Amino acid sequence: MIGRVASSILGQIRSCAENFPRPEHRFTHRRVVFTVRRFQLLTGIPFMATSRIAPLPDDLLINASDEVVTRQDLVLTALGRRPADRLLRVGRLLDVHSRTWLDDQEIVIKGRRIAYVGPAGSYAGEVSERFSEPDLAAVPGFGEAHKHIESSHLTPEWEAALVMPHGVTWTCEASHEFSNVNGARNLEFWLEARRRGSPMKIFPLPGSAVPPTAYEWGGGWFGYDEQKAFLSESLMVAGLDEVMDWPSISDPGNPSYDRLWGMIGATFEQRGVVEGHGAGLRDMASINAFAAAGLASDHEGWFLDEIWQKLLHGLFIELRPHSLPEVIRGLIDKGLTDWSQVALVTDDRSASDTLKIGATDHNVRLAIENGLAPEVAIQCVTLNPARHMRLTPWVGSIAPGRFADFVLLSDVASLSIEKVWADGRPVSEGATFIGVRPEIDWPQWATRTVKIDRTVTSDDFRIEAPPNRATVNAALLRPFHWHDDFITMELPVEEGAVQRDPARNVTKFAIVDRFSGEAKVSRMFWLGTGPRTPETALASTLGHDKHNIWTVGSSDEAMAISVNALNEQQGGWVLVSGGKILARVRYEVGGLMTARSAEALDAEMQALYAAGAGIDWMYEPTFSPRWWPGFPERLSFATLTCSPWRWVLVAPSELAPEGFVNVLTGKTHPIVW
Repeated sequence: MIGRVASSILGQIRSCAENFPRPEHRFTHRRVVFTVRRFQLLTGIPFMATSRIAPLPDDLLINASDEVVTRQDLVLTALGRRPADRLLRVGRLLDVHSRTWLDDQEIVIKGRRIAYVGPAGSYAGEVSERFSEPDLAAVPGFGEAHKHIESSHLTPEWEAALVMPHGVTWTCEASHEFSNVNGARNLEFWLEARRRGSPMKIFPLPGSAVPPTAYEWGGGWFGYDEQKAFLSESLMVAGLDEVMDWPSISDPGNPSYDRLWGMIGATFEQRGVVEGHGAGLRDMASINAFAAAGLASDHEGWFLDEIWQKLLHGLFIELRPHSLPEVIRGLIDKGLTDWSQVALVTDDRSASDTLKIGATDHNVRLAIENGLAPEVAIQCVTLNPARHMRLTPWVGSIAPGRFADFVLLSDVASLSIEKVWADGRPVSEGATFIGVRPEIDWPQWATRTVKIDRTVTSDDFRIEAPPNRATVNAALLRPFHWHDDFITMELPVEEGAVQRDPARNVTKFAIVDRFSGEAKVSRMFWLGTGPRTPETALASTLGHDKHNIWTVGSSDEAMAISVNALNEQQGGWVLVSGGKILARVRYEVGGLMTARSAEALDAEMQALYAAGAGIDWMYEPTFSPRWWPGFPERLSFATLTCSPWRWVLVAPSELAPEGFVNVLTGKTHPIVW
């Protein structure tokens, strides 16, 4: 009885102490604190920290000063001197540091962070809310070491709603997509949803490929000064996004050499991580040079021997699903026991595909199905990527000081996700997102990014022949043409214009600049892609990595209609046939994303696929194993200009007036002669 009375009195004294915030009350406040301390000594009843508790930071965007205040509070909460907000008791908990399952554990939460982890009943402090999940196993929230959120085509707040029920609570955003559209606002764009309360943590890595090569321009330009400013501005910036333009690293004569090495230097100065992109680099000299450059990782490995050599030479390996099964089985056969240099990553996955197969959870299940122990597979999407990105104080494990992000599994072997917590609160029940999704009315700098101040006409796509010619020689490319030489064909001429040849799978492909307002057009003939159906064209603003408009068509008129429609809707996809628009998909944010649900976007994509199914699409195999017959959606990646590309088509520039250039050598060539 005496103890209860004493506790009640102490509570009233504490409340009194809390109500003297102003300087003029300082003397009274000190007397109350002194009274509390004398009372504790006389009664033996512990008191919570009684000095004035300043309001805690919102703890959304990491910064050093707020971090100190947050952790000071976590220390006192862990010791039981300040009350905790929530306690979650789970049947099992995976400690990823030791790969150990701990039975019957409690996770104590203060604000958005973990204050304490231990056996059930061991926490001595006060707790406002208690939750119990005795039948579920807790593992850390999943993280992506390398993902382009733009490839889901959802803005960050809608991306969170899509992937968080799949266990994803943090992502290292490989930002050279939006960076190439609006480089100046890049950081602001990626942090805005979090600033407004989204539980998804996005750690932006500004794009090294801004522009992708020296032959491209518009939208954004990053060098030493820009990268230094990004890293200085926010601790959320983890480093430098994948260095893709290998010729600019390995050839001092390359026009992008100083820009890229400047960005690498700025990242080293801030102790950031320099991510790599080693596509096609498989010989021993190139692998050694790649590692020597300080490029810390590679996600472009396709084959076991290549990945094994890169692992042996110190690279952090980021495995994507299309090569994961063979590589996981091969690494197990080689006897690999230390998987700390391996992560499972998504890279690019559309919202439609995520709705079908999942997000990071799909990658984990695929690894488990191919023989990797579930605990190791979970490390590959939690602790391993967090260590690599130097983010372990905040994410990657269920441990004190980290954000209270965890995935609750009903079955570990099948990775059956029942619930997800983030920022210390539930954010999903089954497949349903129940977390905070801030309403963001994206401003015009994000939604008016297609700048074409004129009407594009069929004449913009006409290819003139030299005078008095019935035929001409033409330079051709095909999708994913990873070859030292372009293709040459003889094509017919009618009324002074070079013609397509659908009988030989030859059509016309063009790039239209969407940044200058002038709609500068480069055009040429491509092999093995595009519509054979007359008066048909497909166009999109999704054209990696510069994201100008590309269009492929069986008529110049249809190509012009498609481009003008994209300008009107400010990005996305347009399919035209017979003078009519058959289907549209709207990417109104950056010409890359939409501020809508994944389901709404998927409905438009399915309508596009259905309309595309009625078109006769040309097809020929090429160097990429990921180039398939049918609707040519992957043309959006066929505009890449980084290694292993040689000859490419870009928007007209001073260095490439017709847009046809070899990015390895800088040579240009006429498209017809």
